[in-house]
Amino acid sequence: MSQTSPVALITGAGRRIGAHVARALHAAGHRVIVHYHRSADDANTLVGELNDTRPDSALALSADLADITQLNTLAQRALAHWQRLDVLINNASSFYPTPLGTADVAQWDDLMGSNLKAPFFLAQALMEPLRRAQGCIVNMVDIYAQRPLKDHPIYAAAKAGHVMLTKALALELAPDVRVNAVAPGAILWPEQEGSLAEDNRQSILQRVPMKRRGEPEDIASTILFLISGSPYITGQIITVDGGRSIT
Repeated sequence: MSQTSPVALITGAGRRIGAHVARALHAAGHRVIVHYHRSADDANTLVGELNDTRPDSALALSADLADITQLNTLAQRALAHWQRLDVLINNASSFYPTPLGTADVAQWDDLMGSNLKAPFFLAQALMEPLRRAQGCIVNMVDIYAQRPLKDHPIYAAAKAGHVMLTKALALELAPDVRVNAVAPGAILWPEQEGSLAEDNRQSILQRVPMKRRGEPEDIASTILFLISGSPYITGQIITVDGGRSIT
């Protein structure tokens, strides 16, 4: 592994879409830092798999991004390992319903924390190494930032904030660091019981012009485009939803 190979930190990368993104970037020649919170076994298995392919090309780091001390420690450890950072992907996210009349402050803090607060403070902590690398940030937002999902008002508001944060950071960090976002539609259904009932899933797919769910690889390929195929794109939100946003 060349010491000039780019380094990417991906939050929430032990499982699901984050793990697919980590594999795609690794296959494209990046060294990857797989952040996780509770998915230690998954993250370490993934890193082992990647290091078997290319020695010293992947690292797993744990942090609770809601804890600002742990977040800053994550940033320091990520930079210290290979002495550079080229790409930050803010993928970690909480998602669950908070129907009006039942929501509490803990849910507000959790959803706002993972979807808005953490991406801001992680970008702030890593902006100087990203500037030195002329790197980029890719945020994972959501189509529900524009068209809210019933019973998820806090999540939708947090993701709407993340969209504006993407644009604001693009302005703040230009011309050295590009900042863009990907807004997935129906890719992987949420795992939490009750987050999206089966009838809601079918209703969603009926409103997708392509009449099917997307794949994690659709997100990974879009992120790769934003990292290496688009040197003049910044402050943009790329929607990957099978056309649902046009219906």
